[in-house]
Amino acid sequence: MSDQRDVAIVSCPGQLVSVPDALADLLAAYHLQTQAEKGEAVAGVDELPERYRAEIADPQAAFADDVVLLAFSRDAAAGCLVLTAPVDGRSEVKRLWTDPGFRGRGIASSLISAALVHSVESGVSAVQLSVWKWRTGAIALYARLGFTVTESWDQREDLVCMERSV
Repeated sequence: MSDQRDVAIVSCPGQLVSVPDALADLLAAYHLQTQAEKGEAVAGVDELPERYRAEIADPQAAFADDVVLLAFSRDAAAGCLVLTAPVDGRSEVKRLWTDPGFRGRGIASSLISAALVHSVESGVSAVQLSVWKWRTGAIALYARLGFTVTESWDQREDLVCMERSV
């Protein structure tokens, strides 16, 4: 059983207060892992595609219109999630990542739950996300949280698109 008492979710709508370095580190780990899983491993952040390097270099600019949720376990950044600004009544979950050292504690579930609460409070009717088909654990988590596979809005191969009404 996981102990979530030491996990705090911090919402940073439009600003990242004093945590851009923590977010940049989480984003770097996310993008490096994703590149490796796609069979396109790189040695470091400097070799990532420009769009990902830009997020890591300046997350505040990259996500200026979005809500960034960060999970902290005591003083350590444990996970992140970006919830895009609504378009046509829908927001999208992006960059959900839990540091491997903090996995199994319900952090991803807590981040998604916080994103869903924010979506309801913002009048959003649905939340979407996309996930690589090989991330079966993530797909199972999303399904447990009420997301269902839907028609793809992204033409990248091996991507599963999911949606949940709120």
